[in-house]
Amino acid sequence: MTDALRLDHVRKTFGSATAIHDLDLRVPTGALYGVIGPNGAGKTTMIRLIMSILFPDSGELTVLGRRSALDAKDRIGYLPEERGVYRKMRVGAFLAYMARLKGIEGTAVPSRVKRSLERVELGSVEKKRCEELSKGMLQKVQFLAAIIHEPDLLILDEPFSGLDPVSSRLLRDLVQEEHRRGATILFSTHAMTQAEDLCEHVVMIHRGRKVMDDTVASIRRRYDPRTIRLEPLDSSADLSPLRQLAAVERIDPAAGLPRWNATVYDIRLLEGSDPGAAIRQIASMVTPARLEVARPRLEDIFMSIVSAGREPSPELRSALEQGSSEAAV
Repeated sequence: MTDALRLDHVRKTFGSATAIHDLDLRVPTGALYGVIGPNGAGKTTMIRLIMSILFPDSGELTVLGRRSALDAKDRIGYLPEERGVYRKMRVGAFLAYMARLKGIEGTAVPSRVKRSLERVELGSVEKKRCEELSKGMLQKVQFLAAIIHEPDLLILDEPFSGLDPVSSRLLRDLVQEEHRRGATILFSTHAMTQAEDLCEHVVMIHRGRKVMDDTVASIRRRYDPRTIRLEPLDSSADLSPLRQLAAVERIDPAAGLPRWNATVYDIRLLEGSDPGAAIRQIASMVTPARLEVARPRLEDIFMSIVSAGREPSPELRSALEQGSSEAAV
């Protein structure tokens, strides 16, 4: 499979500050990649380099097989972090204008605009001016402007920012539809759950450096903490017998839950223990209301890397060196 995006040793500085350090990235054609990282990590700079809004100080990149996005602009859809529409234009006219800029001509334009607006439940706003729309409606219109020409490559910078839950879910569905259509999609987000739900592959950037580049499935396997989450059916159940099990290292109140939910516990297993066997033993000793393997979320992994300004842990460095072909733990 060919690569839709390819970055080799890309570096970008602004004065004395280095925004991107020696970045390598491959995004295969037809893939759905999420880029996550904190503010200032370099995500938007990376996207602007890909879009030829900025140019690297060193290194090389190709976009859809071309040396510059400018050479493939009609095949690319782009939603920038800093949104913008022609506010005095009517919605339908704005989308028609964007379609024509991307090479869509003739009678296909009006019908495509109408279908697109109906697709996001905005069929009634075609004649309204953009400035009359709510922020959520404008977000949808700007997303439509990015996909009106059915691009081969769709790049979205913080697409879920400022959206209510209903609009976020609609946008997520549209992203999935574009992916099923065959588009290669790269999007940056702070919404870790969106990346976890949507993406087959995640890239983490911290301080301008790539600290992870792997499939979501492989990440989950690699960072499986061997923790069992238990909520006893009887909140006063005695857990002391569980501490005597050979596989159990310790038992703690579950992390990340509100204080009132104090009857949920994380049971940490010793390295090499079989979670399945441990679950059966635990269930035979304490009747559970809930009993499951507690796998880390992307947010947990992300925070372990970037919190308090820490560099990637030795475990993470080792995992990165071994690459995504590493066997499941």
